Amino acid sequence: MTDNKYHDLPTWIGEEFITEVLRKYESESELQVLELKVSPACSKSDHYASVMFRAEVKYKKGNGKFFKSLIVKAMPEQEGHMKDMLSESHVFDTEIGIYDKVMPMFKEILQQAGDNTKLNANCIYNSLEPRKVLIFEDLLPLGYNLISNRDFTHEEIRCVYAKLATWHAASMKILNEQPEILKEFKHGLFDMPTFNVNLTSNISIFRELLDEVPDLTKYKTYFEKIQETYLQDLEAVMKEYWINRQPDSYYVLSHGDLHFGNIMYKYNKENGAVDDCIPVDFQLCTVSPIVIDLFYSLYTLIGPEDRLCNLDKLLSFYFDSLLENLTKICYKGILPTLDGFWQQIRKHKYFQFMLVTTILPTAWAFKSKAFETAELFGNEDVRRKSYRLDGYVNELKELLPRFEKLGYFKNL
Repeated sequence: MTDNKYHDLPTWIGEEFITEVLRKYESESELQVLELKVSPACSKSDHYASVMFRAEVKYKKGNGKFFKSLIVKAMPEQEGHMKDMLSESHVFDTEIGIYDKVMPMFKEILQQAGDNTKLNANCIYNSLEPRKVLIFEDLLPLGYNLISNRDFTHEEIRCVYAKLATWHAASMKILNEQPEILKEFKHGLFDMPTFNVNLTSNISIFRELLDEVPDLTKYKTYFEKIQETYLQDLEAVMKEYWINRQPDSYYVLSHGDLHFGNIMYKYNKENGAVDDCIPVDFQLCTVSPIVIDLFYSLYTLIGPEDRLCNLDKLLSFYFDSLLENLTKICYKGILPTLDGFWQQIRKHKYFQFMLVTTILPTAWAFKSKAFETAELFGNEDVRRKSYRLDGYVNELKELLPRFEKLGYFKNL
């Protein structure tokens, strides 16, 4: 029996499909689904690079009855802007490659070092044909939850950075010893067909804002100077490993989209302390400079006070965790130095410019809950309104003077 009261759910997510998936996963050809309930796993406003559904399954095999809660992730089926964009992208190929090839290697590297860190939800099933689909264990019944209504605490940020350092260290070992394994992970955020169009539009909206706010008008000239070469400079950062590798740079397999909606937390039931966190959504993973995930997280996970006052401490914690992990897993390359790490931070200013002009206003828009995700990505007038949020404008009054002090606007 299937209980599916949501009329807009795909008809193919039924008993026949789920039975086939579970029979293969559990190696049990006689497995039978007794009851299936399918519902959206997130709101329509959260659908961006995929749509997600929760499938709660009661089934029997042998003499036993069992229950699983699964997350089904698929390509949007409705015609429109998002489907057109995704049909031309590599997002599902990338995520399937991460689960099929990379995660098993990460797990082996860590286990050989006596580390049982869980880096991902278990993948139950994936396919590219006849449709693009991934199915995972549902982390919610395991005690993991998203944070969506507040900034992350220091404990939560440190948990993310510890997990990120483990991921990055394992990827550095592979890049050092078997780089061909990661050769397919070249497609990140800047390969999304419409993203570059939005970048060009966003920096124009940003310049309009600078012109309107007296305290910020002096910075308009700097962003005018970079507008013509902006996209090329950003692409050069993201593609550096592949087209212009630097001997003094540190490269990792980046998550690529490390925002608050892609981290799930588990807490101690007795004292409320953070027990664990798990990143999800690996559709934008790409080999890139080590700072890309860090910069991205600064503007999507960390609150404005920590961005302005505690940045050095948080990044130093990440770096110490990275070195600890590299040593533990017997990394054979030259270990990163603290000076070299901070040089990387200062070097990639163009990526920070993109984050401040595109990602940060989006983060403030999400926080305000005043805009739909699809509108922010697909409607320029809506994005223009989001740039006028008081929180964003007030933070720019702190961030841009700091960029000036750090010398980011010299020699543009």
